[in-house]
Amino acid sequence: MERRNLLKAFAGIPVLGALGVEVFRKSRFDRRHSAQSQIVKALELEDLMDSVKPVRESTGDVIRLGLAGFGMRGPQLARALGFVDKESFRNSPLSAELETQLKQGNLHVALTGICDVFDLHADMGLAAARHDIHTEGEFASKHPVKRYRHYHDMLEDPDIDAVIIATPDFHHARMTREAIEAGKHVYCEKALVRREEELEPVYQTDKGSDRVFQLGHQNPQNAIFQQARELIRRGLLGKISHVETTTNRNTANGAWFRHVDNQGNLRPGDAGSIDWTQWLGDSPSVPFDIKRFYSWARYFDYDTGLFGQLFSHEYDAVNQLLHLGIPDTVVSSGGQYFYTEFGEIPDLLHSSFEYPDKGITLTYSANLTNSHSRGRTIYGQDAAMTVGNDLTVVPDSNSKRLDPLLKKGYVSAGSPMLEIRRDSQPSSALDAVSTASARYYASRGLTSTNIHGKAWDVTHLHLKEWIDCIRNGGQPSAHIDMAYEESVTLVMADIAYREQCRTKWNPVTRKIERL
Repeated sequence: MERRNLLKAFAGIPVLGALGVEVFRKSRFDRRHSAQSQIVKALELEDLMDSVKPVRESTGDVIRLGLAGFGMRGPQLARALGFVDKESFRNSPLSAELETQLKQGNLHVALTGICDVFDLHADMGLAAARHDIHTEGEFASKHPVKRYRHYHDMLEDPDIDAVIIATPDFHHARMTREAIEAGKHVYCEKALVRREEELEPVYQTDKGSDRVFQLGHQNPQNAIFQQARELIRRGLLGKISHVETTTNRNTANGAWFRHVDNQGNLRPGDAGSIDWTQWLGDSPSVPFDIKRFYSWARYFDYDTGLFGQLFSHEYDAVNQLLHLGIPDTVVSSGGQYFYTEFGEIPDLLHSSFEYPDKGITLTYSANLTNSHSRGRTIYGQDAAMTVGNDLTVVPDSNSKRLDPLLKKGYVSAGSPMLEIRRDSQPSSALDAVSTASARYYASRGLTSTNIHGKAWDVTHLHLKEWIDCIRNGGQPSAHIDMAYEESVTLVMADIAYREQCRTKWNPVTRKIERL
């Protein structure tokens, strides 16, 4: 093939030669290097790194934060902000993680409010808030923390500028709406809503305000993810027709049996130390139950199970990459076949989302009884891309665009022609993947990333983006419109499963119809 024809065939196909990338693997080793050198030199493919957002220092007046919920996610958010109690900082394996974070820069925020219905968790939050890792507690001592037993008390305090909501999902919509009405900026963990009637009130409240809202998805902060978006924008995959997202886990903890520890002992807490009435909120009144308190994600009274907990991340990743928006129709099937001890959520689940105007379908398949890894894959006419903590692009054997290259052996069907690997892990890697659930999140690119050779916690970066928008204006990546599209999609899928129907979105009435 003549040189100009080779380059013409590759026109618009970017190849990255940095960050541990292997460029256009071929089975014929003797031809590989000559083809690679021509392509890299001619197309100046290193510019793909320009799509990765640089990390700049956060500066400005101190922002005073209130954190609601200090159970599982709360401590992770506090660490990402730069707060952890002294004992953990000095004596636990977290020290290596925190030493890395010390190099990431100070967000110049104060954690001045902790709200939790469980005394033990509240005390843990207070201890963390009193010790910022950047100054060994000197900065925190100048901004004392207060415990709020009721969320409304924290919202009424003028000394709180913004709130982070890390409570169980069934509180998210109401707490977000009330915080915005109280004039607070909001960072809320996913999922934002649980039921259809919550959609419009929380959306309209935020749209009618000047407050900064960020939904707790870290996908947009991952360098691999940002490069995947650029590759799609450049048309590397060709016309995209299908997206497949998956979840495979095979542990009781991964199925949200979290009321017992690894030795089978009940976790702490009782009716005397937990404000059960406040925890229940607007959900049905039931007697105190430690299983419900810790394992709430297994009950439809409090959550949508796999949809809200895991598919929400998958949808956010896909929507950030492709801007699919709200599907036209959704169908769901599956069942609770293995984990039947308590709760209602399925352990096998399959959903299909149709976008006829875009000519795209999205499928989600989940299995909580097998841990074989399955990826998040986008299928185009010319190639398929799988993206998580790493990225691979495999050419399609019937691609007309790549046919000359396939015939010459410059690329091989079934083998990656492009790989981007996160080739260095932060010192926190061992801590970050200590459980099956954590390993799952790491594989999806939801724990850490590498930007220009430096390790970053993506939760830190996502919080930083929100804080920078509060200080300087602008819109964060997981803003309310993205959150609304996700929320409608999750609710459509949840209704389709629970009511065994096909759901359809009516964009005129902004209602979900049952077919």
